[in-house]
Amino acid sequence: MRDQIGPVLQMQLGDEVAIALRNIAKGERLGLFPVEATTSIPSGHKVSLVALQLGQIIHRLGQPIGRSTAVVPAGAHVHLHNMGFDNSMVTRSIGTRLRNDIPRVVGEVPTFQGYLRDDGQVGTRNYIGILTSVNCSALVARMIAEHFRDPARLVSYPGVDGVVALTHKSGCSVAEGSRSMGMLRRTLAGYAQHPNFSGVLLVGLGCEDNQIDQLIADEHLTLGPNLRKLIMQETGGTRTSVQRGIAEVEAMLETASRAKRQTLLASEIRVGLQCGGSDSFSGISANPALGAAVDRLVACGGTAILSETPEIYGAENLLLERAVSSDVGERLIGLLEWWDDYTKNEPQGFDNNPSPGNKAGGLTTILEKSLGAVAKGGSSNLVEVYGYAQPIDKRGLVFMDSPGFDPMSATGQVASGANLIAFTTGRGSCFGCRPAPSIKLATNSDMYRRMEEDMDINCGAILDGNRSIEEMGDDIFRCILATASGSATKSELLGYGDDEFAPWHVNAWL
Repeated sequence: MRDQIGPVLQMQLGDEVAIALRNIAKGERLGLFPVEATTSIPSGHKVSLVALQLGQIIHRLGQPIGRSTAVVPAGAHVHLHNMGFDNSMVTRSIGTRLRNDIPRVVGEVPTFQGYLRDDGQVGTRNYIGILTSVNCSALVARMIAEHFRDPARLVSYPGVDGVVALTHKSGCSVAEGSRSMGMLRRTLAGYAQHPNFSGVLLVGLGCEDNQIDQLIADEHLTLGPNLRKLIMQETGGTRTSVQRGIAEVEAMLETASRAKRQTLLASEIRVGLQCGGSDSFSGISANPALGAAVDRLVACGGTAILSETPEIYGAENLLLERAVSSDVGERLIGLLEWWDDYTKNEPQGFDNNPSPGNKAGGLTTILEKSLGAVAKGGSSNLVEVYGYAQPIDKRGLVFMDSPGFDPMSATGQVASGANLIAFTTGRGSCFGCRPAPSIKLATNSDMYRRMEEDMDINCGAILDGNRSIEEMGDDIFRCILATASGSATKSELLGYGDDEFAPWHVNAWL
């Protein structure tokens, strides 16, 4: 970006469009390109560098992002009115661009201050969690947690980050043995065993489909001092259940307060990669900068979890080419085929994913959005593909199936073992994901200045010419280490993270 001259950026030589780096007035020359804008172009939006014929494929970064739906003169604004969605137009070749030159950190591996749990897992926070089996126990769970919101009640337990109630709207009208029940129980089990929780209380009503005892059996959980259960109908009603729950949490707080941070290798960090409220700059600044940080983490032996399956559609070739085996690549293709079938009943199919905010920020089709989203994964090889909320057992860059809805996707990543979330945003998403801290990365300086109270890092410095992608990647990697060591993120300071717990359901009865 430091070598960028003029008001537009052509992402790759041969692209028919460029991205406006600021608002462009009608008649303004497009920098070094021998073209004048035929109309005003909003910042972040596309402008044609050449005349486009009807039905012509349009490329960004050399990747197809759609077709022209009209004859488009050079210098015209290219967006919803003259560019449309086409099916994924990329070649699904597997393993054709595997990286064998991936650097590995030798000698002194970066470290952070984390919690080493008895089962060998590593946490970045030290919470007590309250999880509900069903919507009907949500109020009791929240009332138990609310009791501990007063700092005076935790003063005797130094080092405990708080008591968190994570509730949801399901647990009944979910068939035993169904996919949805399996995902719900897998998600709850992932949180119940998460290393950012020192202890967990499971709260159920008693008559729900999602029976706590069956959850424990299916997911091979073991009740004990740090995993307890409370059944309201057996305990004696709401107030009695709240008092019993408070006592159960107090019993776990003593153990939690004895946990101490210790020096651990960066290889123990598992980052869930998210982007939301995206704009056209997401794929230019924050996402590739996060990708650069991911490459550093992977080089240290750490793990990065890319998700949001509908948001890789049209750019899946960039992952498939780096899949370490045919099996990994075929399973990723299988996920895309499932989603292709699943979205057929939607009014716009796969292309229904970009939101009004995405479009206002200059993104026109899901193909274009996916191109930026995949950049979060950096350039490392793709080593494994997982279902939603399945435990991550490989190190490196992995993919976990999920919807594009950020809370639902991040919930699955945390259930899979992510102990930290890195979240890029161009429009200004406000988000947290307890018990995992969430780092917010702004794509542009204008939004960062407006919403600095929510943003941790301004990747708009890349667009401003003050930082390179590699330099910003170093900044993000250092922020990851500091956050994993206990430095509070903006979303944590604001109190985000309870309401964003959102298990994914694929269920005819909900």
